Amino acid sequence: MDARHNHPAAGQEPGLVTDRNLALELVRVTEAAALSASAWIGRGKKNEADGAAVEAMRRAFDTVAISGTVVIGEGEMDEAPMLFIGEKVGVGGPAMDIAVDPLEGTTLTAKGGPNAIATVALAERGGFLHAPDIYMDKIAVGGGLPEGVVDLDAPVAENLRNLARAKKRDVSDIVACILDRDRHQELIAKTREAGARIMLISDGDVAGVIATAMPDSYVDIYMGSGGAPEGVLSAAALRCIGGQMQGRLLYEDDAQIERARGMGVTDPNHKYTVIEMAKGNVMFAATGVTPGAMLRGVRRFGSGAITHSIVMRSKSGTVRFVEGHHNFSTKTWVGS
Repeated sequence: MDARHNHPAAGQEPGLVTDRNLALELVRVTEAAALSASAWIGRGKKNEADGAAVEAMRRAFDTVAISGTVVIGEGEMDEAPMLFIGEKVGVGGPAMDIAVDPLEGTTLTAKGGPNAIATVALAERGGFLHAPDIYMDKIAVGGGLPEGVVDLDAPVAENLRNLARAKKRDVSDIVACILDRDRHQELIAKTREAGARIMLISDGDVAGVIATAMPDSYVDIYMGSGGAPEGVLSAAALRCIGGQMQGRLLYEDDAQIERARGMGVTDPNHKYTVIEMAKGNVMFAATGVTPGAMLRGVRRFGSGAITHSIVMRSKSGTVRFVEGHHNFSTKTWVGS
């Protein structure tokens, strides 16, 4: 186990021990999802990979000592048999909101591509933005920068100049992570016109946002639109590891606006900050499914597998990397 950043100080209140134990329990949840999904890597069946991850994660939650409610999940009750929005999970304990993406990167997994991960975040009841499954416009940078160094409403070139100045670099040294989508053609063109470099990713914008805050990452800024639920998961991670993020929900029609209002969104055009998307005591965990810049993928062998995970807590700012060695003969959720 490799610990980074600061450790909890001696003499902190005893409640933090429970938080630490719960954070490590989250790793078991993401490990379960990643192990099951890993059986489908490169087999061209993204739905099967996703289904395996969802089922394994749901079973793993049956051992976690919380009274949890899924607020970011696989969809509404009539759309998802497990981990649906509003589902109750856990065996009893503190009331917690849960945000999950059992397999972020279903297509990546099906194709054997990099950076597929299993993720989960916990917050105290009411801590997460209840974001509908629509798009969100996002911008994110890592920690240690002046507040407001970038802004969702500022021109692309201005954001890149301000970020470069804050990092004491040239704009040409800045690397922007952007999802490779047709809708981002103008964003990509403006980023290149400003002189910055671009890392285009096919999927996995949670990992892309987290990369902005990792000390050994090549990514300086994340820009563009992606799923709103993934935006909340990203904000949860940045609350723990440090960083700035803004997001605004994007709507295709009035029905989506009404759906958002029904989930508690009072101002459909509001520009959310990290703290508004994930407030209070937040915990985040992820396990690599396929190899990536942040996490190694599941390495399977005949009798078991090795997993690589990250777990973070906002209360202490601690970030841990956990390597798990698993014996398939004692597990029932490792896939086939």
